Amino acid sequence: MIRIQLPPPPSSTIEIRTTPLTPSWTHPLPHTKRRSSTPLHLRARQTIPCSTPHATSTLPIDTRPLPPPPSAPRRRTPPSPHARLPLSPFTTLARPRAAQTLRASQTHRPSTDPPDSRYGARTSPAGGGSSASVPMLQIIGGVGEDGETSSGGSGAASASSGGSSAIHSFQRLPSPFLLTLLFLTIFGVSLTFLLIYILNPDKEPLPWRGYCTLPQHSGGPPSPSLSPTALLQTPLPTNLTPSVFPPPDFDAMAPAGVFIGVFSMDTAVERRMLVRSTWANHVRSREGAGDGDGGIGTSRTVVRFILGQPRKDWERRVRLEMETYNDMVILPVQENMNSGKSHAFFSWAANHSWVPPLYQDNFTRMPEEFSYMNVSHPAPVLASHDPALAHQDRLKSTEPRPWVRPDFVVKADDDSFVMLAELEARLRVELYKDPIPPPPPPSDRKQPTSQQSHFRARSDDEPAILDFDQIASYFDFALPSYATRPPSTLTATPPAVPEEPPSRDPLVFWGYLVKNRFMAGELYALSFALVDWVAKDPLVKTMVRGAEDKQTSKWIRAHPRAEQVRWSSERCWIYDHPRAGTVYVILLFAHRSETNRYSHGFLFPSEVRRVQEGVMRDVQRLAQQLAKETSSTAAPAAVPPGQNVPSPEKWSHSTVSKFGSRYSPPSGDLSLDYSVEALVEGSDMSMVHDDGSMSADLAWKYREGRRKRYEGQRVGGTVVVHFIKKNMWFLETAAALLHGEDVTPLERAMDRAQEVPETTRASSEELSAESAFHEDLRDSDTVDSEDGASANSDRIQVQSRGARTMARRRNGEPEGSEAR
Repeated sequence: MIRIQLPPPPSSTIEIRTTPLTPSWTHPLPHTKRRSSTPLHLRARQTIPCSTPHATSTLPIDTRPLPPPPSAPRRRTPPSPHARLPLSPFTTLARPRAAQTLRASQTHRPSTDPPDSRYGARTSPAGGGSSASVPMLQIIGGVGEDGETSSGGSGAASASSGGSSAIHSFQRLPSPFLLTLLFLTIFGVSLTFLLIYILNPDKEPLPWRGYCTLPQHSGGPPSPSLSPTALLQTPLPTNLTPSVFPPPDFDAMAPAGVFIGVFSMDTAVERRMLVRSTWANHVRSREGAGDGDGGIGTSRTVVRFILGQPRKDWERRVRLEMETYNDMVILPVQENMNSGKSHAFFSWAANHSWVPPLYQDNFTRMPEEFSYMNVSHPAPVLASHDPALAHQDRLKSTEPRPWVRPDFVVKADDDSFVMLAELEARLRVELYKDPIPPPPPPSDRKQPTSQQSHFRARSDDEPAILDFDQIASYFDFALPSYATRPPSTLTATPPAVPEEPPSRDPLVFWGYLVKNRFMAGELYALSFALVDWVAKDPLVKTMVRGAEDKQTSKWIRAHPRAEQVRWSSERCWIYDHPRAGTVYVILLFAHRSETNRYSHGFLFPSEVRRVQEGVMRDVQRLAQQLAKETSSTAAPAAVPPGQNVPSPEKWSHSTVSKFGSRYSPPSGDLSLDYSVEALVEGSDMSMVHDDGSMSADLAWKYREGRRKRYEGQRVGGTVVVHFIKKNMWFLETAAALLHGEDVTPLERAMDRAQEVPETTRASSEELSAESAFHEDLRDSDTVDSEDGASANSDRIQVQSRGARTMARRRNGEPEGSEAR
């Protein structure tokens, strides 16, 4: 039964499209817009006459088949609001959006109910079953809560058909296409890793121990034919003596003027603050180790930050920072790394770089006859980290002394930690070295034997040279004079031009020499004569784009006096942070590798001296081995002179860093001081994991103080620690190089014990002093001798421990090498 409330109009036609439910049913239409919970199940276009207004009628359903649709295509027009059926508002089917279509299904289900002639269909009473075939009705759509017509059945059907179509389409994809796509993916990944392997220079660690022992390059430009890994060449030296720094007459040299430009960018505010508060201003960075020199050595060293044009969002902040600290320079170029910023910096430095003058004149060796010494400029506004003597000069006088040109202009990266006293000391020594003599003129050069003789026998393969005199005598005629005398352009000498005397200005290019080709970009220095030439030379202005460190080396090779430029390399005291990865990787794969190429622990002179002793023994053994091979009858000329000899693998050993792996602390429960001590090369703390009998507390007790690590010298240690990409690494470097005690408590106790005379006849004053000493020794928290051990026994313990440590450190080998 279907109960439908119809509106007053005399007749209406309603089309309902529903889904099948039961052969005989009654469906009262609700008053609300909610979707009916009882779906209609009709599939026939029905014509329902209505003649009684607001009456509930039971209407028969016409199940006759629909006539075939017209052949002409029907034109689809949008529904008009005037075409709405005048149905009652109580009937949700009366709305245009809720119009439904009833279609009768041709599928019949057998039923056992008696036919009901009144409805033209068989009905089944409650609990009965149907026996005759009745129309199968299916719901097609309904009405949603917001009055929208939902297409539940058709939507589900279309979604199902769409998903099925997608699956069939995917199954129809040709398998060669999938295989080709997979092959291209594998090929691209393999090619990428192959390029990384080929372009990555970090295939093996560098022999940094050999760098600290063997003489480094200091002379003219390295030959391009020199092997990138050349370190040892035959014949090997048998009486090798490592260089000692500083030289004996170091304090007699006047300080050098050094202008350091730290390359930065607008967003690196925090890194600039770290530099200002650490190595640019710290007393141990400016004065050196021990008692220092009162800042005299770095009294002519200034630090400035070099930036390109800041972005709009950072422009105001950068300007405020400039006015606050007075240590920033804005170049007239866009911020970049390899697109001309270095050349713009040196061009600016040639005209605007100034350093304080020499405030003291009690030095026996002072620069003389330098062309730039007579140029001066009024003292600028000082930065907080400028030399202390410059601040004192401004406080003492209303007109401070004018500043002068620097001797060296240094380019540095902001990820480099620079020890100013060490850097100035190296450049001071280079400043007073004798200049490289110019090469002899071409006329004075020794010519080959083949060129010294004007007449030589001609081989059969060489073409004959025509002799016009012989030709003329053969044909019996005389040649004119212009044919017999040589042209005037070949015989006449050019007019003598007075040659200018060579300048005495030093030509120095200092830094870390990479692969015997170029100076590394973390820090390199140019003497002022080179800076002035770089700023003015037109050829250099066309070579500003590219890797900036390589381009700078190309500039120096293009100098008109390139053979007189001293390339001075420092590959021992410039190294990467122990936690850092590799540096020299193609820009495409920058910072990709996790291997440590020349990363090792923080170096101090005491450890380098032990390293040098082991390397010298290795060189002697190598020389003896090569001598035996050369004198052997089986190999009469095994190693010819000038051939490169591979360095031993243990020259790359580090007690802190491991090649090919990330840094890991020796123990996971180290305190802050212990963890920094573990980053020191050769320290007992760095070898806790190698020797199970050594605990962290015992390694901390036997550590070296700064006085012992620097061997009583003010300078001679680390110059630059590079590749500090994290601020935590920066602070670790500051703690290792700038902090720490000059003398540890144990060393202080040892010094006191050595001062006690070892004699059996001690006076009462000496015995009382010795008892007082032991009293202080027992009270010391670091010398924990609960049984009141004497100072002599403690000294013996330290000596034995030092012997074991020296045995482990010998030759840079891990535990077990001392038995050899």
